[in-house]
Amino acid sequence: MKRSGTADLPLHYGKVPPWLYERMSILGLSIVEAILTDYGKDEVLRRLADPFWFQSFGAVMGMDWHSSGITTSVMGALKRSINPNSQSLGLYICGGKGKFSRETPSELIQIAEKTGLNGNELVRASKLSAKVDNTAIQDGYQLYLHNFILSDNGNWSVIQQGMHDSDGTARRYHWHSENITSFVEEPHTGINGISRGRILNLTDTEAAENRKGILDISHTDSIDVMKDFSRLILPAHHDVQASDVDLKRLGALLYMTREQQPQNFEDLLMLEGVGPRTMQSLALVSEVIHGAPSRFTDPARFSFAHGGKDGHPFPVPINVYDESISILRKGIEKSKLGNSDKLNTLHKLHQIVAKAEKDFTPDFDIQEVIEEERQNSWRFGGKTVMGDAQKPAPPKPIQLSLF
Repeated sequence: MKRSGTADLPLHYGKVPPWLYERMSILGLSIVEAILTDYGKDEVLRRLADPFWFQSFGAVMGMDWHSSGITTSVMGALKRSINPNSQSLGLYICGGKGKFSRETPSELIQIAEKTGLNGNELVRASKLSAKVDNTAIQDGYQLYLHNFILSDNGNWSVIQQGMHDSDGTARRYHWHSENITSFVEEPHTGINGISRGRILNLTDTEAAENRKGILDISHTDSIDVMKDFSRLILPAHHDVQASDVDLKRLGALLYMTREQQPQNFEDLLMLEGVGPRTMQSLALVSEVIHGAPSRFTDPARFSFAHGGKDGHPFPVPINVYDESISILRKGIEKSKLGNSDKLNTLHKLHQIVAKAEKDFTPDFDIQEVIEEERQNSWRFGGKTVMGDAQKPAPPKPIQLSLF
C-alpha cells in the first residue's frame, strides 16, 4: 500500500443493532462483489489492507465514522455474508474478536484442505502477524481482534486491533501478503492509533541490529515482510466537523446529486427516477468501489451516504439504505447474466462527480447540510440506536408583547 498517514481510534463499546447489522452484511457483500467484478480478488485484499479505505468502507455502511467499532462490526458483517459464498467468490474470512480469533488456525487448515493451499504456511503467517503486533511492537496495545482474509490463490490480508488498558483507545494494524519480504522489518500496510510518543518498535528498519542480537541469542531466523506504511489519525470528537472532510469533494457531490441530479445526463439513464437523496448515497458507494487510494483521506465524508448508528452526522436513513442496496444488488445480478449496464452506470456516476470537483469552489456550511439531513431524517425512515427519528415539531408562533 502507498504511504498515507496514521489514525486515532476512540474505543467504543456496545452492539450494532440488528436492523443495521443485516444491512451492513448485504451492502458489504455487494460492494465486495462489485470490486471483484471489475478489479478481481487481489484488489479486494489490497483495499482491506488500506486503513483509509477500510475506515471509509465502514463509514459508508452506517457505522460511527471515527470509532474502533468499525473494525469489529465490519469484519463480523463481512465474515457472515462472504463465507457462505466463498466457493463462488474465492474469498474466505477467518478469525474475529476474542475467542473467535483463536479459531483462525483451525479455520485456515480447513480452507487449505478444500483449496490445496499450504495450510501450515498460512497458519504461520497468521500467528507471526499477531506475535509481531503484540510483542515486537510494544506500544501498550493488547490484541483482542484478529481477522485473516484469504483468497483461493493464496494471497491474504490481516486486520487486527489492540486495546490500551489505561485510557480506552484502540489501535488497528493492517498487513498484506503482496509486498511482504520480512515479518520482522516494517511489515505493516498500516497502523491506526493514538500517538504515544516514543515506543519500543523492533520492526523498525533502524532496529535491525537489535533484532540481529535477539535472533543470535534465540537462534531464530528472520522471515519475509512489507515496506509500504499507512498511518491514519482520527479525532476523538464524535460529531462531523468541517475540518474532518474534504469540502471540495463533498460540496461537488452534493451539488451534482441535489442540484444537477445526474439522472438527467444521458450516460446515467439507467438511474432515471432515482431521487437526489439516494443518488447522494450511490455516489459515495460508487466511490468506495471505484475511487483511487488518494480519495479516502477523509473517511468522515463517507458518513454522508448513510449517516451513523449513533446519529452522527445524522440518523441512518433506512429507506435510502435499502434503495441503495436494491440498485447495487440488481446491478450485480444483471452483470452475472452478462449485462453490466447497471454497474457501469455507478462507475459513470463516480466519474461525473469526480470531474465536477475540478472546477468546484466550496461555499457552504457543513453544519447546515447536517441539520437539513436531521430535519428530513424522519422522511427517509431515519434510525439510531436510540430509536426512530421523529418529525420535527412546527415552530411555535411568536407572541408579541405590547409592553
